[in-house]
Amino acid sequence: MPFSLEPQYVEIQREAGALAASVEPCAAEADAMSTIHPEVRELLAASGLWELTVPAAYGGRFEGVDPLAVCVAREALMATSSHLDSLFALQGIGSYGISVAGSEEQRSHWLPKVVAGEALAGLALTEPDAGSDLRSVSTELSGSGEDLWLNGEKAFISNGGVAAFYTVFVREGEGHSVFLVPADRPGMRIVEAPELIAPHVLSDLTLDEVPVTPADRLGEPGKGFDVLLATLSVFRVSVAGASLGLAQAALEEATVHTAKREQFGRPLARLGAVAERLADSWTELEAARLLTYRAAELARTDPAGSLPQSSMAKLFASETAGRVVDRAVQVMGRFGLIADAKIERLYRQARPMRIYEGASEVLRLGISRALVEQVLGGTD
Repeated sequence: MPFSLEPQYVEIQREAGALAASVEPCAAEADAMSTIHPEVRELLAASGLWELTVPAAYGGRFEGVDPLAVCVAREALMATSSHLDSLFALQGIGSYGISVAGSEEQRSHWLPKVVAGEALAGLALTEPDAGSDLRSVSTELSGSGEDLWLNGEKAFISNGGVAAFYTVFVREGEGHSVFLVPADRPGMRIVEAPELIAPHVLSDLTLDEVPVTPADRLGEPGKGFDVLLATLSVFRVSVAGASLGLAQAALEEATVHTAKREQFGRPLARLGAVAERLADSWTELEAARLLTYRAAELARTDPAGSLPQSSMAKLFASETAGRVVDRAVQVMGRFGLIADAKIERLYRQARPMRIYEGASEVLRLGISRALVEQVLGGTD
């Protein structure tokens, strides 16, 4: 790919930057909330950026969901507000199973509502005893024919309690399936989840004899991992994009502070130890950006085939964000420790990024496995 973005992606950056600027006055307030901030939701809906989360046939902007477009949008949004970034991204993450595996009836009913922000989406994967090892999920489908039920518990579900529907990953026989479950189905119960160090719209879900039919299934019976893999192939790299935005914001905060504050007769930025940290941060950030944009471009043309590259981008960018924000706090000294300052918010927000949508350790396992297969041609 070229070393600069095509004009259509530059325009998306501009749009996302303008939205972020409009949210800036309430960003700190929104980022401290565990419920939807109404003004942020209104501004996001009015911006039209949710068009990036569904195919054009249902109100989207591209023929299919474009990973690079989502990536550059998240980069701009996360630099200002994690609440804004999450609210944007989850519309795609929660609805992508419908886009790729839903029936025409499911797509035409739900996806236009996703674009308009009339229906918020949720993806229900994680369970109390199933995090990285999703094959161990215990939420189960029972019954036969048209009379089916879901039973189980889901934990730490983003948009839990506010979503209009959930795409729910369940065990079905010897395999796994994904079901589209409206939030108002009988037996769906919202359970308060623990608060995170970086507040997030989150809850647990209890499914107690929730009625579903074969028409609610997304994809083929027992082939739920195909739907899940499709979602990861497109949206995992977007976490790298969000990591870039966070790291860029942290680096800019540190740069402004150290350029203006003087110690020992000169700006902090001119002192060797501080200058080294700034230089290392900028260098790693630019390397992460190149890796991320390349992975997003590959995901645009071959989502499943480029999953290792998306995993590499998410791994490297999220780890880079952690290092950059830590250095930023260090060079800002006591000013980096002030509660509710932007750098303190970024510090807390950076930590979860190395865990969600693929913990760094799990990503390394997958990347290593892909490397062995590539070098040895799939032989042990």
